[in-house]
Amino acid sequence: MNPSPPPPAQLLVDLGFGFILSGALAAVTQLGVADRLAEGPKHPQVLAKELGADARSLFRLLRLLASVNVFVEDAEGRFGLTPAADLLRSQVPGSLRDAVLMLTQKVFWLPAGELAETVRTGQTPFDRIFGKPFFDYLAGDAAEAATFHQGMSSLSDLENGPIAHSYDFSPFQRVVDVGGGHGGFLIEALRATPSLRGVLFDHAHVLSGSRIASAGLSDRCEQAVGDFFQTVPAGADVYVLKRILHDWGDEVCVNILRNCRSAMKPGGRVLVIDTVIPPGNGPHGGKVLDVMMMASLPGRERTEEDFRKLFALAGLRLSRIISTPTALSITEAVAA
Repeated sequence: MNPSPPPPAQLLVDLGFGFILSGALAAVTQLGVADRLAEGPKHPQVLAKELGADARSLFRLLRLLASVNVFVEDAEGRFGLTPAADLLRSQVPGSLRDAVLMLTQKVFWLPAGELAETVRTGQTPFDRIFGKPFFDYLAGDAAEAATFHQGMSSLSDLENGPIAHSYDFSPFQRVVDVGGGHGGFLIEALRATPSLRGVLFDHAHVLSGSRIASAGLSDRCEQAVGDFFQTVPAGADVYVLKRILHDWGDEVCVNILRNCRSAMKPGGRVLVIDTVIPPGNGPHGGKVLDVMMMASLPGRERTEEDFRKLFALAGLRLSRIISTPTALSITEAVAA
């Protein structure tokens, strides 16, 4: 039985306080609290001494997070891990430590506080706050860029396997992961389809963190340096754009899609892996992500009709949308 929603006034108050929870989660992740609790619960005084922190402040932070099932306080006043807190540890399978640090880094946090400006002007305040557009800023700040790319890899690791297994790559010989980052999705696609060969395509500084070799797939996957705004490697059967188009406005997206359309073999496919926002008032992860994009980047999440229009402008035709066990869908396009 689902719990009843809070009264309208309480709902607004709870939503208004949401940023405090995000800040608390970011703080315990930055401090490394979860790693210190791996061997068992500890009193805040003991934990604070290990962390070089203020015990009373740490207690207050943990008390709040325990109220939402991140950490738990026992009868002796010690705090321990919950299943959610366990995922904040740095060296566990499925760790979300890097993802939390990415989602709460200042490149998203600060523009989100200026959404009224975004709505008034239709433009992100990012350039005003940071002095340059999102990806230009990351290119000039190695620490922020590392947080972003590591966080994206961490977040993607949750979804890459289920998404790769949702699409049948067996009819194809060669797939290019356009802007494929460290290769997490391509690794899962190659593992799922032993006959498939891959190309991981991205900027050199991104490919320096590639995981292809450590996955033992160097013999089936090459790495190509380039800029997908200009061109993409030619002659593949499938071009994957995972979490790429949502970063950009329509005109830029059409350019990227045209590059893929020009490069693909006859009978090829373009797979856009992004959220597809459904109609109606129901909750959907894409709706939250869409406003996050609106605050920091020129892009957005799109509906089925939005994708249909983009494809048509790029000489492509939407052939089908494949749901996955994640919030993302696979939107497949073929030559028009």
